[in-house]
This record gives sequence, C-alpha cells and structure tokens, in this order.
Amino acid sequence: MTHPSAELGVLRQEIAEACRVLAARGLADGILGHISLRIDRQRLLVRCRGSAERGLDATVAADIHLVDLDGAAAGPGELEGGWSVPAELPLHTEVLRTCPDVAAIVHAHPPSVVAADLAGIAIRPIFGAFDIPGTRLAQGGVPVYPRGVLIRNRRLATEMVQAMGDRPVVILRGHGVTSTGSGVAEAVLRAISIDTIAALSLRIIAAGGVLADLPAEDFAELPDLGGAFNTATAWRHEVARLDRNLTA
Repeated sequence: MTHPSAELGVLRQEIAEACRVLAARGLADGILGHISLRIDRQRLLVRCRGSAERGLDATVAADIHLVDLDGAAAGPGELEGGWSVPAELPLHTEVLRTCPDVAAIVHAHPPSVVAADLAGIAIRPIFGAFDIPGTRLAQGGVPVYPRGVLIRNRRLATEMVQAMGDRPVVILRGHGVTSTGSGVAEAVLRAISIDTIAALSLRIIAAGGVLADLPAEDFAELPDLGGAFNTATAWRHEVARLDRNLTA
C-alpha cells in the first residue's frame, strides 16, 4: 500500500509539471497563474508563493503545498519557510465548495483570451476536427465573469462561480480564465483549447474574415474519441513538449 505522503509527492509533481505546461503554452507568464487539486472534502494541493519560487515555468514539487479550504496549512510544515497561499485562493476553494464533481482548477492569464473577450469576440465552435474537444467545449458555451478584479475573497469568488454556472470554464474579463476538470490534465487541456479558439478567432478577424459556427451537420459527424485519446494521449504530448524544450 502506498504511503499517503508518497502519494502526495506524486500529485505535487503532477501539479508542478502542469504549471510548466501552462507557461510553455503561453497561458501564463512570469509568476502569474496557479493550479489546485482536491485531495478530500477539506484539503487541496495548490501552487503557493514563496521566497524560493522562480516563476511558473520553473515550478517544482516543493512549490506545491497542502492547505485547507480556508488557506491554512493542512499538514506538518506545509507553509513554513515563508510560503503562503496565492491571493486568489478563494477562486479555487469556492469552486471546490460548490462543485463536488470538480477535482482540479486552473487559473491562468492567456493574452489571446483576454484580448478576444475585450474585443467582444465570444468563444464559439468555429472549427471542427481541428480540435474536437475544444469544439464541443465551445458549442456548450463559455460564460464570462464581467469584472476585471483580483478574486481575493469568497464574495468575489461566489460571483465568479455564479457566472460560470454549470460550465467547466469561465472567462474573467480583463483578467484571464478559470478552467476546471476531473483531473489536472483535463483542466489544463480545456484552458489550452479555449486559448486556441481565441487566438484563431483574432487571426481570422485580423485577416478580414468573419467568424462562423461549425454547421450542425458537421458537428453531428464529429466522433467521440474518448478520454484515453482526448486526455491521456494529449497530456503525454504536452509533457513530451516540455522534455523536448529542456533538451533543445
């Protein structure tokens, strides 16, 4: 049987790796952005702030700490040595309190998503087989929380959750995006899909084109490739990209 501390070690590494994927994909820059993972009803692992952190693209397992829903250390030494939870921890914890099916939360600041939203460009299913999970995500709608604020308390986090409704992703106007999933990989991949749609939308409009939704008959032809391909295989690719960048 795996010792709980060893299991947490694996999960810390997974979150750290996912933070580096966010940075490599350009969804968050510098020290911005964080990812959390539910451990149980009262505890979560989250990327924290500290004197040793070197930015999102250099996140390591030691940057990930176990805290409770109020932001207090949930294990021996978790916040010792100058570590503190991110100012926007309520963004994570309010989703976990409200959405029992959510296990992981990503908060990032993708410039293309921010720019598209500020330009009045909604996330729409503009393509098909190019990114099937992204198309399905956009087809269901991506809501917008219309305040460009730092979500630093439960009141603001509650507003964000209400704007998100039953959707897995919400855009934060003039701020970024909050993406959720059943695991870290799914939450990050959803954020990547939203960023891809936003970036392509901006390019199409800049080229003089007009956005159009995928026709219903084409949407009906899109196959469900399953989680093993959409999530597991896609995530292996993201991790492999990190490895290639390190050795390049």
